[in-house]
Amino acid sequence: MSKENKKMKIIITGATGMIGEGVLLASLDHPGITEVLMVNRRASPLIHHKLSELIVKDFTDLAAHREQLTGYDGCFYCAGISSFGMSEVKYNQITFYTTIMFAKELVFLNPDMVFFYLSGVYADSSENGKIMWARIKGRTENALNELHFKAAYSFRPGFIIPLKAQKNVRFIYKGLGLIYPFVFPKQTLTYNEIISALIRTLILGYNKNILEIKDLKLIVRQLVLDK
Repeated sequence: MSKENKKMKIIITGATGMIGEGVLLASLDHPGITEVLMVNRRASPLIHHKLSELIVKDFTDLAAHREQLTGYDGCFYCAGISSFGMSEVKYNQITFYTTIMFAKELVFLNPDMVFFYLSGVYADSSENGKIMWARIKGRTENALNELHFKAAYSFRPGFIIPLKAQKNVRFIYKGLGLIYPFVFPKQTLTYNEIISALIRTLILGYNKNILEIKDLKLIVRQLVLDK
């Protein structure tokens, strides 16, 4: 079997959130993904033959779940929270500390795993900027790169067109979805494009750890050219 046709087992977090739900649905539709384990704090009603669920109340304490989390090729870490109204200490606890503790456990259990972190377009890799959430996102990106995964990537999507099957879509996104892709096509992605780009990167790698919108689009174009 060629690398391009390799079948993947994936872990997804944040599947009950808007972006995580879209990533999950696109993953279930991708022919290269055979199994998906969604790790949630609360149960999801979604049922699919590829899908299983693990309820974890504390992402920083996975000792009781090691068997269920072993044997996976990749992780799409989409768990997160808005910084609106949050102190820096609290946002750092959720965004940085929880992510890194979860990732450390996964790399211990799956040293050949490729880890993908859902970041933000304006994440601050210098960690010195004035915007609190951007500094902490950048700090998280940098720390993930220091872990001993096969590879770690942070993807920074812009506007993502919601899937019709999505249940958890903010009202404003439904309206913007009718306009934004036509006005700003270079800043717009579909969930299928994101998953196709991430799976190709998982299998073949990429020359950057930060996947901006232009990188994701470039990877998808290359995938089309290779067919």
